[in-house]
Amino acid sequence: MPKINVYLPDELAEAVKEAGVPVSAVCQRALEQAVRRITAIRVTAFGDLDAEDPTGRLSQFTDRARTVLKLAVKLARADKAPTVGTEHLLAGMLAEGSNLALHVLRAIDIDPIQLAGVIPLTAGPEDGEPARHFSAQAAAVLELTVSEATGLGHNYVGCEHLLLGLVAEPDGTAGQILRGRGADPRLTRHAVTAALAGYVHLRAQTTPQAAPAAPQAVPQGAREALTAAVRAELQPLITRIERLESQAGLTDAP
Repeated sequence: MPKINVYLPDELAEAVKEAGVPVSAVCQRALEQAVRRITAIRVTAFGDLDAEDPTGRLSQFTDRARTVLKLAVKLARADKAPTVGTEHLLAGMLAEGSNLALHVLRAIDIDPIQLAGVIPLTAGPEDGEPARHFSAQAAAVLELTVSEATGLGHNYVGCEHLLLGLVAEPDGTAGQILRGRGADPRLTRHAVTAALAGYVHLRAQTTPQAAPAAPQAVPQGAREALTAAVRAELQPLITRIERLESQAGLTDAP
């Protein structure tokens, strides 16, 4: 049987040894799940899009994430775009209107409404064929999305992971727009982690049941509380970044 080395931080390695965790079995299950996810996303991203349900293979995606992909495909086809691009993915995420990624954007001072107004959706020729594929950049975003979910140890793929995929992909229009407005990949990942922690905290305060694996819609009255919680978690990181930039002479801060 082939052998794959797994490298762990010293503290984690010691904890695994002390707890007697069956490393091989755990890694096999995790890798099997990751392979299924990546295979499904590659078939969807690089194959022909199903006219009825382009997300049919993506069972690990949340309902909202699948709705975002459907909206992206719909937008691309309405404009006769040759492919579904990263700009359509971002526009679909904003159009869905109730996903956690939008709260993350607000927490890092990006207004989703203003953002929607600057996304360039280029129309194709009137006699053009409806988009049947994702662009190379959009396909890369979807693969990064699954990788982000797997890396965070989540058993679902949500809109917050899609946001991370959009920010991380270097060449697509959506990533360029987001990074240009301050959505640095590291900062955005911290914001997603903080948002998920804030969501769980809010759920614990409002209901005795355990929080679901994937976030549901945040009640309107809790939006400000969630945004404040994310900003509180992010403030130490932001302060550190500003200090480093000041030391490097990248800002005018004293």
